[in-house]
Amino acid sequence: MEKNAAVTVVWFEIPVKNMKRAIAFYGQVFNAEMAEQDFGDTKMAFFPWHESANGAGGSLIDAGEHYSPSHDGSLVYFSCDDLATELSRVKKAGDKVLQEKTEISPEHGFMGLFEDTEGNRVALYSSH
Repeated sequence: MEKNAAVTVVWFEIPVKNMKRAIAFYGQVFNAEMAEQDFGDTKMAFFPWHESANGAGGSLIDAGEHYSPSHDGSLVYFSCDDLATELSRVKKAGDKVLQEKTEISPEHGFMGLFEDTEGNRVALYSSH
């Protein structure tokens, strides 16, 4: 199987301080079920993912002092059919849209940014 780059993203973790609040927020924004799992000192909630499908998997993570929500770290982009839908859900959930749907270029689609309930900056991408 060909890869897009020599280094391919296969997993991501979004740090949270309040897992229940973060699960409620992301569940509403992406209209998805996320169940919390406890791994001792670490709590995680996984985004819907199928091992045989393309794309990276990921989770919310509360690992105490090892992870801190931030606007300054890596930026995760979630793919959407039309990111305007998810941005409207961010607003309904009472959180901040940092950048409305914006065309990257005619060839490359659209992006938008929001701040989650934990203080992370997160991006959305759609082709139209």
